[in-house]
Amino acid sequence: MSVSSPLIASLYGQRIPREQLPFSHADIETALRVGSLHEQSGLIKTPRGWRCVRCGNDERSWFASFPCARCGTNCCYCRKCLMMGRISSCTRLVHVTMSLPSERYAVPLAWNGTLSAAQEEAAMEVKQAVLNRRELLVWAVCGAGKTEILFPAIAAALEEGWRVCLATPRIDVVRELAPRFRQAFPRVPLAVWYGGSEERGQIAPLVLSTTHQLLRAYRVFDVMIIDEVDAFPYSVEPMLEYAVSQARKEQSSLIYLTATPSRAWQLDVQCGKRQAAVIPARYHGHPLPVPSFEWCGNWRKRLERGRLPENVLAWVLRRLEQRKQAFLFVPHIDELEAVTRLLQRVDARIVGVHAEAPARAEYVQAFRDGSVPLLVTTTILERGVTVPNIDVAVLGAEDRIFTESALVQIAGRVGRSAAFPDGDVRFFHHGKTTEMVRAHRHIVRMNETAQKRGLLHR
Repeated sequence: MSVSSPLIASLYGQRIPREQLPFSHADIETALRVGSLHEQSGLIKTPRGWRCVRCGNDERSWFASFPCARCGTNCCYCRKCLMMGRISSCTRLVHVTMSLPSERYAVPLAWNGTLSAAQEEAAMEVKQAVLNRRELLVWAVCGAGKTEILFPAIAAALEEGWRVCLATPRIDVVRELAPRFRQAFPRVPLAVWYGGSEERGQIAPLVLSTTHQLLRAYRVFDVMIIDEVDAFPYSVEPMLEYAVSQARKEQSSLIYLTATPSRAWQLDVQCGKRQAAVIPARYHGHPLPVPSFEWCGNWRKRLERGRLPENVLAWVLRRLEQRKQAFLFVPHIDELEAVTRLLQRVDARIVGVHAEAPARAEYVQAFRDGSVPLLVTTTILERGVTVPNIDVAVLGAEDRIFTESALVQIAGRVGRSAAFPDGDVRFFHHGKTTEMVRAHRHIVRMNETAQKRGLLHR
């Protein structure tokens, strides 16, 4: 089997179990002998127990055993990445050893928009980080235009013949970004990776992926961009950070994007320990809408009695009267269902959306299209969904699920459009929390910084 075989080339950038290779045993042995393929154990024995080579898991509770027909023993396997196929102690993982160059694209960017002064400055910092293969945090407020900031750097990488991956924790965001990237880079092959996508695992010059799907890739990307680095599940799952490290080439750039870095990262930026491009203003130059706090009493008891707090209901009725779309965030699914039922008595077009909702994508699209006046939701839609002219309220803002990050992101749904830069952000609560106060302070501080840098129109 030739090193230049199209089949070998088709495996580039992946690390997969040997039994899944589309070759005969003899061909695989030949490729291993000449060095075009490399083979390693799927699980490695450690002093603590086992470590999975694919996902990096070494927690003993995530390993189990089964009678294996392949090796004839009681075989250990990793449960952490089982959704990608079983990796057991007799699994042999194989990857292509050579580096296959990608095509260079002259002037790949077809986007005709313009960047604000703050965006332009950040875009140049990202471009330099990419060309110099460095790590950089882009800390940009919600609605700053983070995607457009990336375009010059991605274009420069594609001109060099480098492969670029933008990964994000949520499928919704991948789906929303795909048409924008196809429009911006029309001549560049784009692969979209998420569960159920026909393109997942395909190596292209430009890849949009959920962070989970990066477990399929190995040492293939010259530029790795992690969007919403603070978002669940990436922020709490070491496996996903490991997947990113394995998908990147050893010499590569790593760009983090977020509007809400952790407090530890914020301190690192302030102390100069972490390089960051900070954008405290939106592209349209208007200040971020600042949330107001409004006490609504024991709203959970009211729900149990089949009623909403009067001021919450009044807020909803006012939006319907004004024909202004709105999000109403609630902490949990059972509360979402109760609130949705009550509000549908007022307007049957109101719907509720949560992570397990079967018609989630259809409801979100209907909201975007304007046929749904108000969407009741959990934090699943705290980020990634943009509608030009909306107001936002949180019912039960004191709940533990509403962290500083979540509340800042929720407030960031409002005023994103230059045509509608203002809007109402209301936190209905049964007692103020530290996270609520921190979120309010975060937004005010960004506005003050933007004002000092002359980035606001007013």
